[in-house]
Amino acid sequence: MEVFDVNRPDRTDRRRRGKSEPLDAQNAARAVLSGRVRAQAKSGDGPVQIARLYKLAKGSAVKARTQAINKLKAVLVGAGANLREELARLNNSELFRTCARLADDSKDDGDGEEAVLRATRVTLCLLARRIGRLTEQIQDLESRLARLVERQAPQLLTVVGIGPDTAVTLLITMGDNPERLGSEASFAALCGVSPVERSSGSRQYRRLNRGGDRQANTALHRIVQTRLRFDPRTQDYYERRIKESKTRREIVRCLKRYVAREVFHLIRPTSSHPPS
Repeated sequence: MEVFDVNRPDRTDRRRRGKSEPLDAQNAARAVLSGRVRAQAKSGDGPVQIARLYKLAKGSAVKARTQAINKLKAVLVGAGANLREELARLNNSELFRTCARLADDSKDDGDGEEAVLRATRVTLCLLARRIGRLTEQIQDLESRLARLVERQAPQLLTVVGIGPDTAVTLLITMGDNPERLGSEASFAALCGVSPVERSSGSRQYRRLNRGGDRQANTALHRIVQTRLRFDPRTQDYYERRIKESKTRREIVRCLKRYVAREVFHLIRPTSSHPPS
């Protein structure tokens, strides 16, 4: 059975006919039967789905670790002067290791400055240990993702500017069935890097595409920024386009489109039969 992605119904038709589950089903069926819907849904039964789950867990761990770090430093700001001065000159790694050793097994009875200091040390210790556990989880997930990319798409890692994390993001956008994308233009539109006409009168102009998968768009942007710093070919292209009175934004848009074309042909399997 073939599954298609259907966009939301036309707003004018929805205002005219109303909204309900049967009406939405009828509109979706009409869209498929008329041929207006040709986008095949991504499958979720392969290594890319595994990568998506790992990346989801990693993103959650990174967010939780950032929150824990912010909380630890906020507690440190209000700590006692002696403790604050003791930890002030340490970098983040040393700070977390030191705070993790601030455990205090004494009872919490009593009040006053000593009790507040004891509670501060316990809080710093718990937050530092939480940061350590989350860091271990992140490193484990990163190693799993790197092994998965090396096994499924090692050709991506040979491209300038693409690392394991960026490769995983692009693989997730393509899905386990990249053959559903008929051309590089469809992949560019999916990543939000296809040029959108914005011409008026005699002025011919194309603007950035604000649609598509924004995480894939961000991955392509990171690749372009890396190449602008380290890749001689990209730097030569940038200088040539600057002399043609192009703005940096326009040049970056063109480079993102070129990278999308390169990634598409690296990931999508080439058909052995010529198109009819």
